[in-house]
Amino acid sequence: GTVLGLLFKTLSSCSKVGDPRPGQPYKGGNFCAFLPDSREGQKTAVLLKKAFEQGLTFQIKSFNGEERVTWGLIPHKTSWDGGKARNGYPDAQYLREVCTVL
Repeated sequence: GTVLGLLFKTLSSCSKVGDPRPGQPYKGGNFCAFLPDSREGQKTAVLLKKAFEQGLTFQIKSFNGEERVTWGLIPHKTSWDGGKARNGYPDAQYLREVCTVL
């Protein structure tokens, strides 16, 4: 089937109150996720967009002393294949699970 690709770009900046190390610079990045191009996939894309706009998609974590933007608690499929173990498809429960989180 056809695929919806979601591209998120986060800029480098300084962390805020509530982040692991407020005032410290962090590194942004490009993040890609995939959904099936179906009615359920399109509905999920709208919910993921709202979550992104509300700042719920990503978090800042420290890796080897460097602050970086990483995926937050909302599960995203970062591969079109490889199955659930590789954050990919097929995963018959994913759309139901992610909509429950959202």
